[in-house]
Amino acid sequence: MLVYTDGDVATGLSDATEFADEAGAADLLGLLWPPARIRPDGEEPWELGDAMFPPQSRACALSTPEVDVLCDQALMLDRPSQLPAHLVAASVGRTLYLHAMHDVVHWCAYAVWRDGVLVRSLSLSGEDGVLEDTGEPLAFEEPFWAGERTARATEGFAVPFNPLELGELAVREFFGFEVLGDDGAPAAGRLDPWAVELFGFEILD
Repeated sequence: MLVYTDGDVATGLSDATEFADEAGAADLLGLLWPPARIRPDGEEPWELGDAMFPPQSRACALSTPEVDVLCDQALMLDRPSQLPAHLVAASVGRTLYLHAMHDVVHWCAYAVWRDGVLVRSLSLSGEDGVLEDTGEPLAFEEPFWAGERTARATEGFAVPFNPLELGELAVREFFGFEVLGDDGAPAAGRLDPWAVELFGFEILD
């Protein structure tokens, strides 16, 4: 997920349906792909809970006056600080969040820019350890680095905690909702990700 915001993300997304339109979402996606390669997928809007990880050659987008959201596997960068400069430049005057996770390799990565300036970038996996660590740790990270968050099995991990647990907490801190629990039900949060709809697009070869 790549999220541009003028304020609180959860608050902006809670009112998103009133302002969203497919043309605006396509224009936003044009930051990532040439417009000629973007085509609406012709399906019903994607719920945010599913849109976070669209299939390859698909993307989901939402553009509102307060929050812009892009979801695309092309944004899953091992080193978030290497996000293309034009995507960062589009965030001047706003806050920009990049967030990605992959449960198979126990990997999470995220970064935060404020007014176009990188303030934090972290990428780590259970197998490879820390891939990038730039800027001061954010407050919600501290218990992990202090060895206080080892509830999940970490035997054989290159870091003393499960990166997915940190990644899930980052979703809540940045965006105001939580990913699905083990029972498949939405966890408690300020925002219901199944009540927010994004437009789906095909990315043509």
